[in-house]
Amino acid sequence: MWPTGAGSRASCPRDSALRRAALSGNVLGISPHHVPTGRTVRIFISANPDDTEAERNALKEHVYPKLREFCRENYGIEFQVVDLYWGIDPEEWDSPELQTMRMKLLEECLKTSAGPCFVGLVGEKYGSIRVPGEVESSEFEMILDAAVEAGLDTRILEEWYCRDENAVPPAYYLKPKSKMLKNYHNSMEPNNTNSQNDKNWRNISEEIKRIFKTAVSLLQEKGTMKNSQAKRFLCSALEDELDFALGKQTPAFLKKCVCYIRKISNFDRHAKLPEMAKYMDIIVEGDKTTRNQEAHERLMKLRDEFIPTIVASSNLRVYTSVTHCDMKLGYSQEVENHYVEGLCKQFYDDMVDIIQATVQQNFDMETDPLYDEVLQHLSLCKTYASFYEYRCEALNFIHKYIVPTKSGRMNPLIVYGGPCTGKTLLLAEVAKQAYAWLQKEMGPDTDPVVIVRFLGSTDVSTDLRSLLQSICEQIAINYRCLIHFNPHKIQDLRELLLNLLSEPSFHRPLVIVLDALEQLSDSDEARKLWWLPVHLPRSVRIIISTLPNKHGILQKLRCLIHDENNYIELMQRDRKMCSQVLKHQLLNVKRKVTSGQQIYVNEALAKCTLPMFVNLIFREVMHWRSHKDVDETSLCVTVHDSIQQLFWSLETKLSSRFVFRALGYITISKSGLSEMELEDILSLDNSVLSDIVVSSNLKNPLRISYHLIAKLKEELDGYLVERHVRNVTLLVWANRHLHLIAQKLFLSNEEDVHQMHSLLAEYFLGVWSGGRKKIFHCDNNQFASLDITHKNPKHSENPCTDKSSYDRQTPEQPWVFQCNLLEPDIFFVNHRKMTELLYHLTRSGRTDDLMFGVIMNFSWLYTMIKIGQFEKALTDIDLAYSYSQEKELKFLASTLRNIKVKVMKNPSSLSAELQQRLLPVVTSLPKLRHLLLECDKDGPKYCSIVPLHSSMDVTYSPERLPLCSSYMQIVEILPTFAPNIVIAALENGSISTWDVETRQLLRQIDTAHAVILGIKLTSDEKYLVVATTKNTLLIYDNHKSCLLSEVEIKGSKHCGVAGGITFINGFTLSTNHALAWLEASKDVNVIDLLYGWPLYQFHCWYEVTCVQCSPDGLYAFCGQYLNTTSIFHLGSGEKIATVTSEFSGGFVKSLLILDTIHEMVMIDNEGSLSVWNTEEITNPQIIEDYDCRGEDNEVVGIELSEDQSAILICKARSIEVLDTSLWKMAEKFKAKRSERFVSAVLSKSAESIVASMENTSSIFVWRRDSGQCMASLLEISGSIVKLIKSNHHNMLLSITTSGVVSVWDIDIITAMSNIDKTGKPIQNLILSSRDEHIFTLDGSESVHKWSFSTGFIETVFKHEGNVENCVLTTSGDLMVTSDDKCSQYVWHTTTGENIFRINGQKISQLLMTHNDQFVVSLCEQNASRVWRLATGHKVCNILVALQNAFITTANTFLIGMTKNKLLAVSLWSGSVSKKFCCDDGISIVNFKLIPDCPDYVVFITSTETVFIWSVAEESIARRVQLPNNFLKTLEDFQISPNGKQGIVSRGDENINILDLHSGKLRIVHASGVIWRQRLSRDGRYLVYICMRKGDDDEDSGFVSNLIVMRLADGKSIGACSLYKTPTFLGLSQRHLNIIVGFDDGSIGTYTVVDRVDAALKIKIATSNSRQIVNNASKKVRPKCQTFQYKTLADCVWRESTEVFSRDSPINVSDSGETDTTPTKKQNYHDRASSDS
Repeated sequence: MWPTGAGSRASCPRDSALRRAALSGNVLGISPHHVPTGRTVRIFISANPDDTEAERNALKEHVYPKLREFCRENYGIEFQVVDLYWGIDPEEWDSPELQTMRMKLLEECLKTSAGPCFVGLVGEKYGSIRVPGEVESSEFEMILDAAVEAGLDTRILEEWYCRDENAVPPAYYLKPKSKMLKNYHNSMEPNNTNSQNDKNWRNISEEIKRIFKTAVSLLQEKGTMKNSQAKRFLCSALEDELDFALGKQTPAFLKKCVCYIRKISNFDRHAKLPEMAKYMDIIVEGDKTTRNQEAHERLMKLRDEFIPTIVASSNLRVYTSVTHCDMKLGYSQEVENHYVEGLCKQFYDDMVDIIQATVQQNFDMETDPLYDEVLQHLSLCKTYASFYEYRCEALNFIHKYIVPTKSGRMNPLIVYGGPCTGKTLLLAEVAKQAYAWLQKEMGPDTDPVVIVRFLGSTDVSTDLRSLLQSICEQIAINYRCLIHFNPHKIQDLRELLLNLLSEPSFHRPLVIVLDALEQLSDSDEARKLWWLPVHLPRSVRIIISTLPNKHGILQKLRCLIHDENNYIELMQRDRKMCSQVLKHQLLNVKRKVTSGQQIYVNEALAKCTLPMFVNLIFREVMHWRSHKDVDETSLCVTVHDSIQQLFWSLETKLSSRFVFRALGYITISKSGLSEMELEDILSLDNSVLSDIVVSSNLKNPLRISYHLIAKLKEELDGYLVERHVRNVTLLVWANRHLHLIAQKLFLSNEEDVHQMHSLLAEYFLGVWSGGRKKIFHCDNNQFASLDITHKNPKHSENPCTDKSSYDRQTPEQPWVFQCNLLEPDIFFVNHRKMTELLYHLTRSGRTDDLMFGVIMNFSWLYTMIKIGQFEKALTDIDLAYSYSQEKELKFLASTLRNIKVKVMKNPSSLSAELQQRLLPVVTSLPKLRHLLLECDKDGPKYCSIVPLHSSMDVTYSPERLPLCSSYMQIVEILPTFAPNIVIAALENGSISTWDVETRQLLRQIDTAHAVILGIKLTSDEKYLVVATTKNTLLIYDNHKSCLLSEVEIKGSKHCGVAGGITFINGFTLSTNHALAWLEASKDVNVIDLLYGWPLYQFHCWYEVTCVQCSPDGLYAFCGQYLNTTSIFHLGSGEKIATVTSEFSGGFVKSLLILDTIHEMVMIDNEGSLSVWNTEEITNPQIIEDYDCRGEDNEVVGIELSEDQSAILICKARSIEVLDTSLWKMAEKFKAKRSERFVSAVLSKSAESIVASMENTSSIFVWRRDSGQCMASLLEISGSIVKLIKSNHHNMLLSITTSGVVSVWDIDIITAMSNIDKTGKPIQNLILSSRDEHIFTLDGSESVHKWSFSTGFIETVFKHEGNVENCVLTTSGDLMVTSDDKCSQYVWHTTTGENIFRINGQKISQLLMTHNDQFVVSLCEQNASRVWRLATGHKVCNILVALQNAFITTANTFLIGMTKNKLLAVSLWSGSVSKKFCCDDGISIVNFKLIPDCPDYVVFITSTETVFIWSVAEESIARRVQLPNNFLKTLEDFQISPNGKQGIVSRGDENINILDLHSGKLRIVHASGVIWRQRLSRDGRYLVYICMRKGDDDEDSGFVSNLIVMRLADGKSIGACSLYKTPTFLGLSQRHLNIIVGFDDGSIGTYTVVDRVDAALKIKIATSNSRQIVNNASKKVRPKCQTFQYKTLADCVWRESTEVFSRDSPINVSDSGETDTTPTKKQNYHDRASSDS
């Protein structure tokens, strides 16, 4: 039943009501309060604009940005304040349009804000009444009559108000100031003209207000006008807004509102001061200024009666502040500043308090991508359905189709039609109504499921695979089906969908709505519709829409579904119906048109009746006044023209530059912009600001007014729609037609587009956030933006002064918003940055920002993996690589693919996994250092393990290109400047240019079936020259692949092979010439490449074997038989000189020109070489002859290193490297008897050799300094027959027997040689006390000394036998070792000198006292000895045999065990001082000293009892009984420093923590079977390596992991995989550093950085990796030194005596210690004092 992934039914989780409604598609069932919208805190500021200017400016500058940051970080939502007075010309404050917009936005804020929604700022000013914008004619005429009755002059009303019959009912409207006042705000007019206009308007508006106030008051007194009507004319905007926001609201709602009241005591006495006019309502009568008592009374009523009444019945927050005036200055600046400062603090606290009380942290959409996808489409559905105006037959037809029937199977229903026919709106209405339709038809118990997708509107709905997957998941959740796994194959996904479609039933039907099939991408051949279910179960309905002529989709549908009843075509509507719809729309907004205007409307409708066209006409005619003159040009006749007209009219109403850029940014964005983002971005755009900001208003923060954004939205309502994506409300175009026209109008200029992409990239990078100021330049009152550098402004080369730089208040743009720094995995993703940044960086060409701001950013990588977008991250990295061609990106993508399984399972290990893989190659791929630093900075938040030195072998796979079936068919392969492009010549005469990465054939040349002998490229890759068997050179234009000329090559008269035909023997190229010669010819033909004709022939003494041109193209060097070389001038053809080597038996195989030191090297066929000084080119002088002749010395290849310091000669049986400074052999590598070298090349630094062997399919990497083979890389396509090196990018081409070309990066494969290995498994390691050096034992005769800071082997100490034991002094200066040849050695670790050797006894254990004075050599058969390190003299013998011994901290006793005894032996006498004996049959299993209690020992017996033994008192202090059979598989036993806890490992998956005081056993589950464990010195951390079975995608059977556990809470704070088999685990005692030894003789070092532990601060900067990362210069590997042991012993031990040789040194170390024996306390105190 479920073959492709769906399985048994599972119980549905308890989802929220919103979630259930959303997933079932019940759009109407989602209440408006729970509607899935973008969650934004929107606060409306209600205030008088003049007396609260200081408060509003301070809040804008200091408080709003902090609150915005608070909301983003803690809730992942936007914070927006609507203050329409801010940034507006004061003359516009009482504009009727502004007041109307304020009330509209106030209503929006009250409805949509997720938190606080209203703030009232009330002062001592009531504010003036408003100038009415429009008055109904009956009211206006009544007011006019009343004014005449009151004796007022009404001419000003008659002049400024005009009757409009198109209003329903007719009304009088206020004429625009621009028409009534001459040159009103004309930018071309001088300022004094504009100021005069402003003054005139103030006088006119005051007079209009006076007339309305007097007349309305009179009417109110008479009772002719109701109080509610009169209020519109008599109250101020402040009262209106407070009444609307606070009156008639519920107490719960009022919790989201705040009022701040500022009272000023004794204010009336200061009314005469001119500056006080802005803070109170005044009346000026002549020279007398008094307070307006009427306004004051209205204020008192509002402030002291209305607001307290609200407070009494609700929880409305009201704060009243009483400010006292200055006695002389009144309400001075100082007094105001003090009040403003207090207000800002209180405002912030109140907003945070209300937000925390009303806004819930919603992580649903962060963790559930399906829910997020469904909400996005439901949001679009509600938006589109709200614009559906045309009730047509199609809707009824679909209604009938949806209702289930009892008949058989159905087919999908197809809706098609041209652009703008309303397909999307129709399907949105269907999706909205479908749930209700089905319930109405089938009863309330029916529970339908409606799935809607607007294809192309999201990334998921654009790709077929993700679309089908999301639909399947939504069906499975609704019908409670369990999908076991997501199918990998697209065909299986379709099969899963078909299976799931059988789940719906008659009472639980399913409706799937898919809009715009043509928007599907063509991946997986989606547009062929093979995936579409054609035959549907009777309870399933599918409705789809498409354009009729796009991608042939409708034609394919007709082939699948033949019944015409399943097709609905949307066409243009009937004109009369459209006219009725238009009339209905106008009446809805109380408008109509005159009969004369209707004629022109009908003419327009006669030409087009598309729904969108009707809507556009409505938009135009709703603004027509009855007296407006219209003609046939007043209305456009097409949708396209109407939209253009709409945009142009916008530019006249608003600033043209503002409209151009605002709509351009919305169009150019990937998924739209939010209001706040648009405001931020336009505030960053200097070209917009220069067009709308007045020079006198330049201040911090420099931003555009929100009024412009609100006006833009209002004008484009219905076309610029809101789309809710996650927690953000975005502005997007309502349909694709609008988007296309906007693109054409606003994005046609490439320079503009580039600037806009770049500015959007800067915004989402956060370049100008955090108060960083951006330059705004003002010059002669004309503003122009400077060319802002793309660099971070902190590092700007030309720092700007504060006068020209302004804070634009853009927010910080982290990848995630962190709610709690102590819980880094609880966060909100910055989805806006995730969506937009990479898109704009690629399109603006900012490759550095793309690479280091996104791809190499650890936070981005971690977040993408954490939210399940791993594949998307890989796609983005591949995209960045396609733009930048940086090979670091390619390597990073490959690395991430390799660790996919691990990091998907445990994302917190990402930093450690990356560091282990990137550290070995960072010197070769230096741009990865940025990511490593990011891992250091952010990685420890999630994983406390930080790799310091990684010895991981780099996993690397080359790009492969199959060219032919056999390498025999390949003539030659040429690398090019582009690392991924090669040119291949085949024996069939074809020459192909290939992109190896994509396996794409770029160009091809056919040489007309001529057999190709060879091809070459000129150094500039302009010409491609081909040699053929027709003895011709074909010269091609390499870039155009066209033949330029064909030149025949001629030989000398006596050339040729007897009885045979001679072919071209070889040819070479200089910049402008080709040089070719025939077999057995003494002449070289020189051809001019530009013109394609022969110039001359070089005549040589003997047969030519090779030719080389000098790098400058002046000279040609012709090698010949008898080891002779002739030098010719290329320009003139003149022979300059001829030289012959003394090895004259062979011929010149190769010539190397060392132009930097003016030398020429001749290499003959046997590998011998002669070096000539060519400084005097006419008379070369022999410098060196180097004889390499011998058996089997066939030369295979020759290479000169890039810096010309070394020459590699590859022979069949050996590889030789010569040092060109000394002309001596530096290294020689010989092949084994049965092996032969095929090819060899040098690495870029010439430190490594890369070679291939005959009949092998591997590439080998040798290190020159050690001769060690560091890596063997398998070529899976067959045995390698040839290696070709590209010097352009340090790439290596390999050709295999199967005709496959592979491209290897030499930088990466030679990076493996940076890892030091001993070659044998590490058996033991000792760390010096200061963590500077590591000493390792691997069972060989050597001890290796490693540098902890670099990870390199510095010194090798050679012994006569295999080393078994090793101890160090505290300083690490002296080392004592023993081998299996019965010898002990004392070494000076710095100089490498073996300063003392003792022979005579085989040592089982070496120990050193803590004061470094004495050494204890334990023997199993003979007497053990305590001897003085300084002299080598014996202190005492120990006659008892001890195992696993320890020296106490006080250097008093040696404690060890026998089978059933624990003995404490005195270090000064050798006698047993203390002992503990077990009963018969009981043995001691293990024991440990307690570090902080030196006189106590903890041991475990075979009776599974833990004893704590006091050595001093020889008594048992405590005993703890373990569970039965607990010790059956004891692996390890650790004791905490204070002796309170014991950690017992039993070889299973549990960590057993034993409380030694209470005897309680706590078990913590480990990540696998524990192999080794180590307890930190402070006892707080347990480090262990565990083994677990590998995942399916992992190669090895078992995987080892390094884990760090914090014992306090049992939490694993760090984990990383170990990619080799570990053989030893060590833990430093100084810092929490971890050293792991591996089976290949390498080591890995790690440190632990626990972010919870503030006291533990590990300095990562001291480590090897961080030195590599931070140093710009290349890291130089130190020379590894090897020191030999002494052949003669200085002392020989016998049974009870010691014999010193005569030449033995008296002192081994100059310690200055007196000759004392170990005592109980003295040495301990001496050591403590010396340490201090």
